[in-house]
Amino acid sequence: MRSPLIAAALGLFLLADVAQAHTLVATSNIIVRASQRTIDFTSDTTTSIRDSKIIREAHDDAASFVASNGDIRGAHLEAAFNTLRTRVPEARDASDQVLAEAILAL
Repeated sequence: MRSPLIAAALGLFLLADVAQAHTLVATSNIIVRASQRTIDFTSDTTTSIRDSKIIREAHDDAASFVASNGDIRGAHLEAAFNTLRTRVPEARDASDQVLAEAILAL
């Protein structure tokens, strides 16, 4: 009588572990893909805008923006956002957070 219960319990634990593993893999894939998009965006924009004075001047504002989770928005950063969204088609749909992180990565 006990053996079937133990076997059933072990089977349920195994299924739960498999489900958790799949969830972990799916979550990891989402994070990796998001990171790759950010890296791809950064590498695509680096060559065309790295030397832009507006972008260079926004570096400190971008650091403040990222550190404050978007609460601190400087004038240089706003100008850089406008420049990026005008010059780089991929930047039009990017969030301010992603753009600020891209500016920091330049």
